[in-house]
Amino acid sequence: MSTDDAPSPDTAPAAPSVADDRPSWQWPESVWRGHAEAVRAGRSLTPPRWPEAARVAVALSFDSDHETIPLRDAETSPGRIAQGEYGARVGAVRVLELLERFGVPATFFMPAVSALLHPDEARRYVREGHEVGVHGWIHERNTLLGAEDEKTLIRRSLETLTEVTGAAPTGIRTPSWDFSDSTLQTILDLGFDYDSSLMADDEPYEVVARGTATGLVEIPVDWIRDDAPYFTMDRFTAVRPYTRPRDVLEIWKDEFDAAYRDGGVFQLTMHPHVIGHRSRLVILRELLDHISAHAGVWFATHAQLAGAAREQLDRPAVPTEPDA
Repeated sequence: MSTDDAPSPDTAPAAPSVADDRPSWQWPESVWRGHAEAVRAGRSLTPPRWPEAARVAVALSFDSDHETIPLRDAETSPGRIAQGEYGARVGAVRVLELLERFGVPATFFMPAVSALLHPDEARRYVREGHEVGVHGWIHERNTLLGAEDEKTLIRRSLETLTEVTGAAPTGIRTPSWDFSDSTLQTILDLGFDYDSSLMADDEPYEVVARGTATGLVEIPVDWIRDDAPYFTMDRFTAVRPYTRPRDVLEIWKDEFDAAYRDGGVFQLTMHPHVIGHRSRLVILRELLDHISAHAGVWFATHAQLAGAAREQLDRPAVPTEPDA
């Protein structure tokens, strides 16, 4: 393929037709392969050494969902709204105080509705040296949206956070970490530098769309490194807290220790209305004590981490073995 014929790096290749109403076990290879290869992990973007000659990168993030979870589902009872309000009234304040104590920057992914409900909080994030990233309009379920509706909401979210905070977000975390068939193209169209919603690796990588590198940096997440699965409570469903906070602390310490040995990334996702309770915030404090006791730790926002990873795109790619 000549250079003129090559696809633009900021445009995902058009998806082949993979619609099939048959049970998945009856799909021909073109269908199951089309789904599997729609969005893939490309080249690893872990640098030989992190900035400041650090051994490990630590990227803390907080999804400031607040009231948007019940509002998204049209649950308007004061009880459900108050559960989210706790995140803004109490949780975020405690989190910011703890981060200041340790001198650690973090990234706050914030639905636009949360920022409109709590503009002073959103501005405080930026004022105190943290990053604000896009996290949907009202924490919508993007897999239920049409492509144009999804793009409209993400664009409105980007514009709203820019107006409220005075700083234009460069990264996005999709609500609930979901990707629709059009999410990747929307992210590319709107010019984001990085995404933090996918789970194909422990370390940053370049997103590939149907075999074509996109130039988009992915900072992967995982439910293991998320407070919500351990602590979320919903009295009308089977969702119940099932883990002691100190058990979660042990898991997260093990995750950090392994990242430290590997020279990789320890990325963590939390929510002010979840981690901000007293008995849970204490484990975050003890985790930060544990991390800070190690030499060669680079605490970074997700944007800073994406910047370090992006530098690897200018280096020659190292051939990798094909998937088995």
